[in-house]
Amino acid sequence: MSVFHIKSEFKPAGDQPKAITALTDGLKKGLPHQTLLGVTGSGKTFTVANVIANVGKPALVIAHNKTLAAQLAQEYREFFPDAAVHYFVSYYDYYQPEAYIAHSDTYIEKEAQINEEIDRLRHASTQALLTRPDVIVVASVSCIYGLGSPTEYEKVHIKVEKGMSLERNTFIRKLVNVYFERTTADLTPGAFRALGNSIEIMPTNERVVYRLEVNDGTVSHIQKIDSVSRRIIEEPAVFFLFPAKHYVTPADEQKRATADIEAELKEQLKKFDRQGKLLEAERLKRRTRHDLALIREIGYCNGIENYSRHFDGRSPGEPPFTLLDYFPKTKDGKPDYLTVIDESHVTVPQIGGMYAGDRSRKENLVEYGFRLPSAVDNRPLMFEEFEERVGQVLYTSATPGPYELEKSKKSGQIVEQIIRPTGLVDPQIIVRGVSEKGDYAGQVQDFINEAADVVKRNFRVLVTTLTKKMAEDLSEYLKDRKIKAEYLHSDIETLDRITTLTEFRKGTHDVLVGVNLLREGLDLPEVELIAILDADKEGFLRSQTSLTQTIGRAARNAAGRVILYADTMTGSLKAAIDETNRRRAKQVAYNKEHGITPQTIKKNIKDITDQLRREEDRTVETLVALEGGEYKKNPRKFITEKKRQMNEAIKNLDFETAAIIRDEIYALQGRPVEKKSAKRR
Repeated sequence: MSVFHIKSEFKPAGDQPKAITALTDGLKKGLPHQTLLGVTGSGKTFTVANVIANVGKPALVIAHNKTLAAQLAQEYREFFPDAAVHYFVSYYDYYQPEAYIAHSDTYIEKEAQINEEIDRLRHASTQALLTRPDVIVVASVSCIYGLGSPTEYEKVHIKVEKGMSLERNTFIRKLVNVYFERTTADLTPGAFRALGNSIEIMPTNERVVYRLEVNDGTVSHIQKIDSVSRRIIEEPAVFFLFPAKHYVTPADEQKRATADIEAELKEQLKKFDRQGKLLEAERLKRRTRHDLALIREIGYCNGIENYSRHFDGRSPGEPPFTLLDYFPKTKDGKPDYLTVIDESHVTVPQIGGMYAGDRSRKENLVEYGFRLPSAVDNRPLMFEEFEERVGQVLYTSATPGPYELEKSKKSGQIVEQIIRPTGLVDPQIIVRGVSEKGDYAGQVQDFINEAADVVKRNFRVLVTTLTKKMAEDLSEYLKDRKIKAEYLHSDIETLDRITTLTEFRKGTHDVLVGVNLLREGLDLPEVELIAILDADKEGFLRSQTSLTQTIGRAARNAAGRVILYADTMTGSLKAAIDETNRRRAKQVAYNKEHGITPQTIKKNIKDITDQLRREEDRTVETLVALEGGEYKKNPRKFITEKKRQMNEAIKNLDFETAAIIRDEIYALQGRPVEKKSAKRR
């Protein structure tokens, strides 16, 4: 019997039942690779959820960015409310990797701002994998980066049971040895405080406090307490504490590791001396010995991950431990879980590209004496290593890439999900020459005429250009002609992008101009027309994949259509048009056979604005509350309520809102709020 029990008001429909059966059978037959070619809006996530429920194995779902991962995690939580569905992404709010630019002699020190809430969710993921079978982890490519040995992490966990013998000071030393920090202030994940006979601990994986009462060397009482309200949640008989850090090194292993680092330093200094690199030798000697002194004194130094090969006891070139090592294995050591790669046409190349970039940067640091050669082994997995460590793989995409198609044809199957449960069909495609309109301005004028008709019917229009500058210029041109237009591209901040999309759906803007952000993940049923300017300019933005993804944005509307402005029928154009027409023909025939009349999706506009409210709105709310005296009357209660709101946002994986509330709390407490542009992994 499966450990996963799906709960949904929907039943599989359209092509979903056929796809669920085929994929489930394929997994049971042991097929290593399968592709779910599902058109936009066909409910691929619901299909995969049913497959997971049928197979009953833990699952790793990999997405190509944090936002998509959060959306998927929320969907799987709704499908599996009784299972452990977790979110695992890079815990950096801000990340600047260590680097050296030789031609300008510029050293860039690593700088990182860790998000402790995401770190907590990472611990929740690994602890769930080590303690229960019904686990789904939705991750970004962060899952292929070094994490620490699961064996050591599990080995040193602490079991606390009511009635057990416990010597207070010995227990405190145990907590410190697994990286819990003692404090007398408010508890944060991975911290504890000891007052009299009571010890209060906040584990790394949940926002609760465990309070132990120790009397006469025995645990007499255990309480699980809400960290914000201080309400007693329950009085458990037993609970487990895992280390506060993923990297766990026993004392004897630490001595061995530092000795190995010393030996490697000696060899590298000899090499530099032979090469006449005196500056590099001096730099490496000073930095490494400083790090070793800190490790021996306090067990830690900045950049300690660069020595991870020595602490793990790995051989040169051997891959690091990653999240994949925390998933279950069969008795003969083979992966025993399901891997789902979402939007595989983007995610697979992303996984494959991580190693080379990291390697190049590290080799530069080694060559110029900033790091020992072993630093290159603190790295993401090579693609071949990733392939060895994943279980049976299910790729999902409306436009699968060559890698997954080849793998699925050779050792698996490709399952199509063309018929949508809603009965909606792929949009009608119209190709219009540019030259017959005169020039670029001609296609723009034709587009304006088409857009005007759509706007009169109270629907919306998307138009894609080749560059950000063209998107901005076209937006201004449309505004000059009294058309309510706005542009959207990657330079726009996240908050402003979501606000623009919300206003677009509401009708504040009738036309949205973009580059390639209008492909994966946008759910805009109000869009009746999509126009693709310069559709015959072959390249990344006008490849078959990009064109097909963009065309799919019009499939949420029953009257959806796409105009392609092109003089030349490129290979990509022909392939995208032929594939769309093939799918549309199947969908129309199915609807005719079953008497289905497609209806435009009705989607509540609040589902965007409720997830993320503007910072200005929240600031106004706070100021009103302060002026009204609520904060002055009871500041502790006011901040407690803010913390509750923040934790609720985190629970819903709405980290943007959580960050806004966090900054409000800092402001109320008089703490500085640091704002940086972030490089995300």
